[in-house]
Amino acid sequence: MTNFQSKANFIWQVADDILRGSFKQHEYGDVILPFVVLRRLDCVTEDTKDSVIEAHEKFKATIPEEQLYSVLSSVAKLKFYNTSLYNLNRLTQGSKNIEQNFNNYINGFSPNVYEIFENFQIEKIVTKLVKNKLLFQLVDKFTEVELHLSFHFDKFKNYLTKSLN
Repeated sequence: MTNFQSKANFIWQVADDILRGSFKQHEYGDVILPFVVLRRLDCVTEDTKDSVIEAHEKFKATIPEEQLYSVLSSVAKLKFYNTSLYNLNRLTQGSKNIEQNFNNYINGFSPNVYEIFENFQIEKIVTKLVKNKLLFQLVDKFTEVELHLSFHFDKFKNYLTKSLN
């Protein structure tokens, strides 16, 4: 549990350091949970990201969208994918167009994942983060959280959610 606790402590410290003053403490979870999910997806898709982008460029104009989903999922070796040139690490290479680039990244997810972020109301969160000049900082900090496949995400998500209450 120490690994979960250290990651949760880091995440809540990030929330406290970055969100304080712009978000009320009871709103932290509304911001942090989608970013935890995003970081997990980012880590999971890391190994096949460039292959998915190549396949997307190759096939997007030649096969129907429902077939494209199957092809790209197969390339990703997952039931989802991201076709954006960005990932969280790439987003931290420059803060100039962070809102546009971040939205490009979110919009690059397959429809099944994009729906998750719609349910989180990510657009509203991003708008407030941008207004308060916090989006780049939050993305940058979340690149430090290690949530690859070897990490037991379900247990961590439960642990993190309990710490909200």
